Amino acid sequence: QAELLESGGGLVQAGQSLRLSCTASHRTFPIATWGWFRQGPGKEREFVAAVNRNGDRPYFADSVEGRFTISRDDAKNTLYLQMSSLIPEDTAVYYCAAAHPGSWGTRSESGFAWWGQGTQVTVSS
Repeated sequence: QAELLESGGGLVQAGQSLRLSCTASHRTFPIATWGWFRQGPGKEREFVAAVNRNGDRPYFADSVEGRFTISRDDAKNTLYLQMSSLIPEDTAVYYCAAAHPGSWGTRSESGFAWWGQGTQVTVSS
């Protein structure tokens, strides 16, 4: 079973940047597709971004395309989400998730088998 731990959340002003990290325990590796979801206040959890095993095929939700980047450092067992030009609508709990093998391209929660506990991101206007 994967063990994923997010960090880096916090309170920022609109227009600022923030980088989230997700560290996996050694027992969870290797992870194929690895990604982020978020759940805003009163909203359902939604897909944000994910990347393949090699880190060269990222894909994003339309709402964050061009503002967020995703990367991974498998030597450190860590996934990153660099968030720029943050807006209040980005306020949410952000979750790291590891997909089932062979699930690159999925944006559905059902495609992801292991989840972290989440980290809060709050963007003030």
